[in-house]
Amino acid sequence: MTDWDDRFASGEYPRAPEPSAVLRSYEPAIPDGRALDVAAGTGRNAVYLAGAGYAVDALDASREGLSIVRERAAERGVAERVETIQADASTYGFPAETYELITMSFFHALDRFADLTESLAPGGYLFVEGHLRSADATPSGPSDDRYRFAANELLRAGLGLTVLYYDETTEERPDDHRRATARLLARRSSGGRQTYPPRPDETDETDETDGRKTRGADR
Repeated sequence: MTDWDDRFASGEYPRAPEPSAVLRSYEPAIPDGRALDVAAGTGRNAVYLAGAGYAVDALDASREGLSIVRERAAERGVAERVETIQADASTYGFPAETYELITMSFFHALDRFADLTESLAPGGYLFVEGHLRSADATPSGPSDDRYRFAANELLRAGLGLTVLYYDETTEERPDDHRRATARLLARRSSGGRQTYPPRPDETDETDETDGRKTRGADR
């Protein structure tokens, strides 16, 4: 992983990228517990989730990236909630029924979907986002379509779970770096009658005990 080590060390890749607004919005409805951030990079999801109270395993092949994850976690006072795992996500043996939440951002690994699903605890949530193939110019992301989702490809991959949110969209970003992105939030559950968290923009209540947004869902 020398290339990614160099990119992280040089600052070419953002030190503190923001997690998806979709993940931030739905997080209050997801049970507390243990989370896994796959291909954690510099901690886009891992540090955020540790701040939200999860015990987080941050998995990445880059030693430099994981060093930044630990530094950022320490800066935010959540170092005790973050465990780093240096491993290749494409071959790592994910433990069975372990995590209440698994996240994977901008790492293309559809062949690991079944393994990620098995690693969710019953009722656990999976959040995945990645670059899309697009007919329009999208300077952000890989130049090779092999590392981008085709239309509805991510949705089809998640159909073995209960799909709670899905979108495919183009985002305008600084310096005209548009990005076409697919996002999936799904739960490991089954049955024709289930409970569903409300869409985050439908309710926006504040828990008076700690000031956190409950958004109409119990933790």
